Amino acid sequence: MTALILASGKGTRMGSLTSDRPKCMTPLPDGDTILSRQLRQLCNAGITRIVITTGAFADVLTDYASSLDIPAQLVFVHNPDFERTNYIYSMFLADKELSGDILLLHGDLVFEDTVLGMILEAPASTMAVSTTLPLPEKDFKAVISDGHISAVGIGFMENSAAAQPLYKLTDRDRQIWFSRIAEYCRSGDDKKLTCYAENALNEVSGQCDIRPTDFTGLLCAEIDTPADHAAVSDKLSRLRDRSVYMCFSSDVIHSGHVEIIRKAAALGRLTVGIMTDEAVTAYRHLPLVPYSDRALMFSNITGVENIVPQSSLSYSDNLRELRPDIVVHGDDWRSGFQRPVRDEVMKVLGEYGGQLVEFPHSDDPCAHITEQRMRAELALPDHRRGRLRKLLTMKRPVTAIEAHSGLTGLIAENTRIYENGTVRQFDAMWISSLCDSTSRGKPDIELVDLTSRMRTVNEIMEVTTKPVIFDGDTGGLTEHFVYTVRTLERTGVSMVIIEDKTGLKKNSLFGTEVAQTQADIQDFCRKIAAGKAALKTDELMICARIESLILGKGTDDALKRALAYTAAGADAIMIHSRSSAPDEVIGFAERFRRCDSTTPLVCVPTSYCTATEEMLRDAGIDLIIYANQLTRSAFPAMQKAAESILRTHSASECDSMCMPFKEIIRLIPEEE
Repeated sequence: MTALILASGKGTRMGSLTSDRPKCMTPLPDGDTILSRQLRQLCNAGITRIVITTGAFADVLTDYASSLDIPAQLVFVHNPDFERTNYIYSMFLADKELSGDILLLHGDLVFEDTVLGMILEAPASTMAVSTTLPLPEKDFKAVISDGHISAVGIGFMENSAAAQPLYKLTDRDRQIWFSRIAEYCRSGDDKKLTCYAENALNEVSGQCDIRPTDFTGLLCAEIDTPADHAAVSDKLSRLRDRSVYMCFSSDVIHSGHVEIIRKAAALGRLTVGIMTDEAVTAYRHLPLVPYSDRALMFSNITGVENIVPQSSLSYSDNLRELRPDIVVHGDDWRSGFQRPVRDEVMKVLGEYGGQLVEFPHSDDPCAHITEQRMRAELALPDHRRGRLRKLLTMKRPVTAIEAHSGLTGLIAENTRIYENGTVRQFDAMWISSLCDSTSRGKPDIELVDLTSRMRTVNEIMEVTTKPVIFDGDTGGLTEHFVYTVRTLERTGVSMVIIEDKTGLKKNSLFGTEVAQTQADIQDFCRKIAAGKAALKTDELMICARIESLILGKGTDDALKRALAYTAAGADAIMIHSRSSAPDEVIGFAERFRRCDSTTPLVCVPTSYCTATEEMLRDAGIDLIIYANQLTRSAFPAMQKAAESILRTHSASECDSMCMPFKEIIRLIPEEE
């Protein structure tokens, strides 16, 4: 790309500042001139060929620019009639040096690197505008219609934004505009030599595709008078102390992160908020890399001056404490579940006059590859196994839903609800003996052996990443339970739950309707202790499920057992009830918490389904398992579909009940 700098004007309104030099050589803070700053910025942006038009003090300008040792080819085009023509004639003369896309700017324009980057990255031809600055009386305004610039000039007021002469022009739009400029300059009409080049543009704007790039909150201004010079110099001085904030939740840094950090650092002194492990877990997954390591990674990136924790998806606490001048984010959060977060950021920034700068979001291939690698890591047994234990230290309650196949595992993995800028999702999967048996059409009496159960576990773990909780029934003989524990640990299961019953297993939903025998406390404690002793790591949790309330033995018996089981090494206690109200579970939890404030409590609100997660959490429950809802909801849907086909002798009515198969297939991850 070639840059064209229009620097042929006399700058008579600048007084003594331009008495012996062109306006583009006006000094700025830190020893720069307007031109030296522009040339440095253009070279840093990768532009290697720069055409400069000259007029007044042409030799001074040429010698000065050549002395700057700029790493770019400088081409000078002199306008010998600069005193009686406007820059339209300089553009006409420079056209022979131009080809392809160009960057067009006036030689008295001062702008930030970020503004230049926004212009260069625009997908189409563009012009710098500000939709929030007041419309200037004597300077350019751009008329914007349906996202396109239809006219540029001084007199436009309706549907207009303040504009600055900084353009990127595609080869096509450049040729259209410059062809009309050539017609003006060859017409022999002196008025057309002294008008703005934008007069010619306005006649062909319908043929061009020039869009606005909004630099709101950033510096982009011409220097026409000593007052302008003072104002711009002051803004440049204050840029050094401008504060910038952005936030990351990533486990891995890729090129897209580095690029947006570079852009943010160009705006001022950059503070990066790193979302805490608890915050990331609440809306994504337990991070592979802990907060301390993520903070260290980002602190070592050039441009990052400070790191602070951000404790939620909301920015509000950090923004009110730090009061940054600018918040930086990609423009992808203008829609989707993060839209409320963006709205809140805008509201807080409005409280003290801060600005939001959004850079175009690009689908970086590195980000996709990184996400795939991270998913692969999360699925590995050594990463998955200990995640539930960590989750229980970070949030309450942790929630799990049953899965009995690879497809239901994907539903548990991917189902999310987006509300008010937050994400609700299940944290883990429960592989239920009841649902596993039911899916095979067999009774829930431990008829399905461990080998078959493990096939289900492997099918689910192969396509998911979330922690798995395994329904171990009674655990079987103590000697057998030891080997079960080792198998589950090696596979990457996070928790096994065993119930304190003996003999042929009967489902707890039957309660006392069928004969069920509760295990002797000491015998069950020995089973727990043997399972703990068999572990190679401290990651797999053994949870003791207490059946006292199911069997009508009351809270006292349940509490006695719970304390004995934890003393034997149980990592968690599950209290079970078939009551339609949560009262006895809540009553047990409150009493247990007076004796033990740390051991996780687990419940399964199947029969007392009206109990909310908040209610159970407040009572002291840490893990809530939705144990059979997917199986129970699927059966009536399938039965209804089958009956519909039989009744109508076709699949027509049934089809409206069915999800298109292509949507089901989208649940299945593709390996690349």
